Amino acid sequence: MPTAKPFSLLIKPAGPDCNLRCRYCFYLPKLQLFGAETAHRMSDEVLEQLVRGYMSTAQPAYVFNWQGGEPTLMGLEFFKRAIELQRRYAPRGSRVTNTIQTNGTLINREWAEFIAHNRILVGVSLDGPEDIHNEYRLDAVGHGSFDKVMAGIEHLRSSGAEFNILSMVTAAGAERAQVMFDFFMRNKFNHQQYIPCVEFDADGSPLEYTVGPEAWGKFLVDLFHAWYPRKVRRVSIRNFDNIVNFLAAGEYSSCTMRGKCDQYFVLEHNGNVYPCDFFVEPEWRLGNIMEEGWEHFSGSPLYHRFGAIKSKWNDACGECPHLQLCSGDCPKLRYVSGRDPAAVSYLCRGHRYFFDQTIATFNELSRGVQHNLRTNQPGFTGEGLPPFKLSLEDPCFCGSGKKLKNCHRSTMTHSPPGAM
Repeated sequence: MPTAKPFSLLIKPAGPDCNLRCRYCFYLPKLQLFGAETAHRMSDEVLEQLVRGYMSTAQPAYVFNWQGGEPTLMGLEFFKRAIELQRRYAPRGSRVTNTIQTNGTLINREWAEFIAHNRILVGVSLDGPEDIHNEYRLDAVGHGSFDKVMAGIEHLRSSGAEFNILSMVTAAGAERAQVMFDFFMRNKFNHQQYIPCVEFDADGSPLEYTVGPEAWGKFLVDLFHAWYPRKVRRVSIRNFDNIVNFLAAGEYSSCTMRGKCDQYFVLEHNGNVYPCDFFVEPEWRLGNIMEEGWEHFSGSPLYHRFGAIKSKWNDACGECPHLQLCSGDCPKLRYVSGRDPAAVSYLCRGHRYFFDQTIATFNELSRGVQHNLRTNQPGFTGEGLPPFKLSLEDPCFCGSGKKLKNCHRSTMTHSPPGAM
């Protein structure tokens, strides 16, 4: 079995096709790339090659993330076939994980029971209460989708399916963090993730729904205060969990925090492979799974060139005390008025404000996690946690392949991950 650096797959079986017309959608314009005149659907041949090829690589876990567009447009039979193929080709004793990110409007009882039976984790896009959600998440005729999403969630809940909520934070929603959080609490949505809505026109000007840097920072601070300390044990907010996980264990749980963009591949409906769904563009096409194997994509110079973009941050980032928590942010947010990876992230001021206001508490939370590991696990000695003392000549903890002195060097003058 070929060996390669572990990776997961972000699969778009219906390409950019969707039954909604969310005003802020960044992927719907990909219709122009693949042709808007026909539906885009993954064939049985591509599906089988996808599963067989991925499972011929050595992975600690085989992670299939089904996204879109709207993946449920493929119909239930497609996913039954995918599960069947996974069982056929999975190496003995391997772990297989499936997730689906969906707008939730097509989830009915049959879908929910299938999802629950196969232990598929569902991410449902819901931007908050009805007035916030329906402002931008509209169907093809301009009607709000809130009621259909909530109906889909109830099917998931009644079937016992595991799901979390993914919320886009727009310019309008950023002012209502407490309202959004309270709504999710009333509905017992205890697993949440918040994503900043940032899109620009051709001239680099932010579109009307784009959340500004200061507004994003204030939103995160308001959300943090709604969550901490009373809801910490009850509610999982992925944005915050990622920070605690890194500070406690030195592990990145989010690609935006890492120093290199090489954790997953995007697979389009036609078998084309790209390094990131924000960069599904002709210049970043790595090839097609019907023609090349995963060892080709993993070793592609183009893939490695893309991955290295992340660590080419602005000089000011290298002196920032919070660099280890964002690694200069996603390249998409640096590419506002050009393709200069050394540009400062559009949201930088917001991130910094948030970290300035909360880092002391996050450090306290991480120390609590480490204490629990030491006291609740028999024989636990702390082995596996990041070293508290790092040399500038050591490889950087972020996985960029660079020495620490040439990468996250700010950690040498500030608390390193795991510092007690």
